[in-house]
Amino acid sequence: MPKQPHLLIESGDVHKIALIPGDPGRVNRIARHCENVESVTDNREYTIVNATYDGVALTICSTGIGGPSAAIAVEELARVGVETVIRVGTIGALQSDIEIGDMIVATAAAKEEGTSKRYEDPVLPAVPDFDTVRALTGAANDYDDAIPVHIGPIVTDDAFYNETDEYVSAWQEANLLAVEMEAATVFTVARRQGLSAGAICTVDGNLVTGTQKGADSETELPMKAQNNVERAIEITLEAVVNIDKSYQK
Repeated sequence: MPKQPHLLIESGDVHKIALIPGDPGRVNRIARHCENVESVTDNREYTIVNATYDGVALTICSTGIGGPSAAIAVEELARVGVETVIRVGTIGALQSDIEIGDMIVATAAAKEEGTSKRYEDPVLPAVPDFDTVRALTGAANDYDDAIPVHIGPIVTDDAFYNETDEYVSAWQEANLLAVEMEAATVFTVARRQGLSAGAICTVDGNLVTGTQKGADSETELPMKAQNNVERAIEITLEAVVNIDKSYQK
């Protein structure tokens, strides 16, 4: 397989399990929890490192914001041998009882973005892999912390600045937990490429109660969300260990 044009990687450069945060800055944040960290490539929104956690080899690759760049990342990772992708991101809550800093493990994602619709009919579901969801929820349940982890469906949307009251109300009434910008695309492309996929996200605002990331802070994420991103990273890395065990069977 030739070198991929955007990630600038080829077969043998990366590992079977890839964590895919949107933010390139989060790549190094995840890597700080790992050992044997090695830079692979850095091009456009795509920063890639290899590392090990508890003896498990993994790759960390940022995707940038939104479905189009996430689709490119998943497509090219699949072409060079990645078998599992896990989104580690942030998300805006759609239910009033979900607080900033809570975590959400997605069981499905409504397709309010455009990228997945170029792959298939919107009626087809955007769902993660069951075993990956089970690994994430299991690691979350084992995590000794009081931070709530909500498990359920979310929505993926393209228009961050056009999430109107009508959209938010409809999503809330449908009991969708939260909204972000990549999961539906990641789940769709991964399924079509034969990859396992999952997503765990830290809540950075609540669209129902009127809080939004960056609104009351000089930084993008509220401090509580910044702190709890670490917890999401730790949960994900523990899930990776269990996923790797399943590969050994």
